[in-house]
Amino acid sequence: MKPINVGIIGTGFSASSHIEALRRLPFVNIVAIASSSQEKAEEAARRFGIPKAYGDYRALIDDPDVEAVHNCTRNVLHFPINKAALEAGKHLLSEKPLAMDSEQSAELKRLAAQSESLSAVCFNYRHYPLVVEAKERLAREAKRVHFVYGGYVQDWLLYDTDYNWRLDPAQNGPSRAIADIGSHWCDTVQYVLGKKIVEVFADLRTVHPVRYKPKQEGSTFTSGRSQDAEPVEIDTEDGGSVLVHFDDGTHGAFTISQVSAGRKNRLYFEIAADEMTLAWDQEHPNRLWVGRRNGPNEEIVRDPALLSPQAAAYAHYPGGHEEGWPDGLKNLFRDFYGAIIRKQRGEALGELPFATIADGHHTMRIVDAILESHRTKQWVRVAE
Repeated sequence: MKPINVGIIGTGFSASSHIEALRRLPFVNIVAIASSSQEKAEEAARRFGIPKAYGDYRALIDDPDVEAVHNCTRNVLHFPINKAALEAGKHLLSEKPLAMDSEQSAELKRLAAQSESLSAVCFNYRHYPLVVEAKERLAREAKRVHFVYGGYVQDWLLYDTDYNWRLDPAQNGPSRAIADIGSHWCDTVQYVLGKKIVEVFADLRTVHPVRYKPKQEGSTFTSGRSQDAEPVEIDTEDGGSVLVHFDDGTHGAFTISQVSAGRKNRLYFEIAADEMTLAWDQEHPNRLWVGRRNGPNEEIVRDPALLSPQAAAYAHYPGGHEEGWPDGLKNLFRDFYGAIIRKQRGEALGELPFATIADGHHTMRIVDAILESHRTKQWVRVAE
């Protein structure tokens, strides 16, 4: 089988993570990388051992050797790059969010629906083995879900001297914490439940209305401490809490924070159903807690021999050989490129396990509704 040729647009944290994960798959081949300048692109090409370098993303998309595009750029570039890739008929895997607003993501949804190529959004947490196991157990053993709760908390913006491009709405969009990490919680929980969020009530907060921006920009998850930093007004949220209703009437709530000391990357959820409660925490991803009233509680470990067949397919090493964030990303790419290969063979795709452009657009609508709810202090329906 001929490998699928991939082009990477971007050279930062997301791009390097995508490159590492893709190189663990035997049926893809990274042939090109693009950046904001030819010099940066060539430096990245040397660093990663990629044969082609482009100082303009359009040149990479126009390259006939590139069959699939990974968009790993800043949020402000997501829409034009995604649109160009879809219009060029390339397979597309975009970092989230799809665009700067839901009007743009609606256009991408329309283009994706018209395209013969496949496209996806990088919501990678649904591809952990024990998240899949939670989904399977819930479908098999629970008749009714009572409540869903959890959150996603980090500490990389704890201090007012922490600064990053995501704090600039012109680069990031009107929402920060909700769009950046709250979107992951929403996608993961919707996937596990097999239900959509349709209504929200939100209370958000900006902890640091003024932050100090260093003259030399740092990367995500690094401190912005600097002697010559300048004060910058901040109007995007550092976090907040959101009540949610799902399309079957299930109630839920989640808390988002980028200012929680000691929490590095904690996405967690609990699902309270009629016969059990399921709990999973991304900082301890190889355990799934199952709580019961009339029997012993359980802790399911990431061992292929102990998981459902669906979840075992996402666990690549024997029990005790721990897997985590890079493996979930690899699983996403394996699912995406596996679907492309099946499509090329003329096989039926069935229900796709990864987040589609339509899923990404719905998440953009959820973010819209959360921002509107915070402004109006009332329940807001998520637009179709």
